[in-house]
Amino acid sequence: QVQLVESGGGLVQPGGSLRLSCVGSPTIFRTYEMHWYRQAPGKQRELVAGITSGGTANYADSVKGRFTIERDNPKTMMTLQMNNLESEDTAVYYCHAAFDLDEYWGQGIQVTVSS
Repeated sequence: QVQLVESGGGLVQPGGSLRLSCVGSPTIFRTYEMHWYRQAPGKQRELVAGITSGGTANYADSVKGRFTIERDNPKTMMTLQMNNLESEDTAVYYCHAAFDLDEYWGQGIQVTVSS
């Protein structure tokens, strides 16, 4: 059963912007902490940003000031606004939800930053 679905990826030039979205079930959005991870070719998956059910956000140093994570619990949606994109941001981005020992992953969506 699919629990998380990402959308909004694509190809963008350096300095450009993209907005990723993740939709899921009401149960997840009521209580789960949500995250965006990414994995570039040949690299380990890394945490990009996270947000608690109450809306407290945190970011990896590499994206602070450029990316913004938000969630809308009634709409069961989480977003990642990515501005001033760099070639190093090229990766597959994953939506993730975690609560206690339970977790869900989206299928991943490609973001490519290239001129």
